[in-house]
Amino acid sequence: MMRLKIALAGIGKIARDQHIPAIAAAVDWDLAATVSRHATHDGVEAYVDLAAMLEARPDIGVVSLCMPPVPRFEYAKAAIQAGRHVMLEKPPGATLSECRTLESMARKAGVSVYATWHSREAAMVSAAKAWLVGKALRRLVVTWKEDVRKWHPGQTWIWKAGGLGVFDPGINALSILTEILSDPVHLTTSELFIPENCETPIAATMTFAHPHGAEVSAEFDFRKEGDQFWNIAIETDQGNLVLCEGGATLAIDGKTQSAATKKNALTGEYPRLYAKMAGLVRAGGIDMDLSPLMHVADAFLLGRRVTVEPFIE
Repeated sequence: MMRLKIALAGIGKIARDQHIPAIAAAVDWDLAATVSRHATHDGVEAYVDLAAMLEARPDIGVVSLCMPPVPRFEYAKAAIQAGRHVMLEKPPGATLSECRTLESMARKAGVSVYATWHSREAAMVSAAKAWLVGKALRRLVVTWKEDVRKWHPGQTWIWKAGGLGVFDPGINALSILTEILSDPVHLTTSELFIPENCETPIAATMTFAHPHGAEVSAEFDFRKEGDQFWNIAIETDQGNLVLCEGGATLAIDGKTQSAATKKNALTGEYPRLYAKMAGLVRAGGIDMDLSPLMHVADAFLLGRRVTVEPFIE
């Protein structure tokens, strides 16, 4: 099968840590170009401007966008208008409406667009989803707490409007929640804890309404030192399940179902995303599920703002 040529736009930490290794290891892809004003990748043709790359390389049919969400729309729009397929790092855009616009543009242009949610590809998420089938949900609690200074050093865009703050990692939990639950939930209350020198929250709480009355809630915090938590605990009428380490490990009624390390489990997320993108391109498909972003947007709409101490990196 012919390999697909892809350009990677935005060569930051996530591109270096996840996208480039996933593309390099894939049978479907050749990394043919990069686009960045600040970085390059050895051995790959580099551009500082997307328009220049699109004009110079008509042979590159796919563009993967890894820059922060606010500038991403214009890049995606340009790629789609040039007849290229587009892969979007999470969150797929800064607003729901711009994501819908991209989907409409892609359909009219006859190209694929893929809103990726890498945490859905964590090692044990599909097993959790399968186990929940036929069981009545009683309670679900998301606990997503990490040290922003460790995991997002120097990423000042996170604290600006459109950067999502703690929802940048928190949306990963919401992507798992919306993947494994058979019934949709909707937000009822939220609190946003916003440093006085920032525009986005450093911590947040959320509660949801479930159609059958189950208790569903989430707590996110960027201020956690020491042990870090990326857990989803679920109680049902037929037992309990806990997804830990962002979906890398799973325990059912206290018995661990996977001993995969977080590092190994997360290594598989991006290869699976790129395999799915290859399938979409070859089938002419589109995947623009925006349900995780919808919950974040609702949190900003309903959220009670609480001002907290300044964030100093």
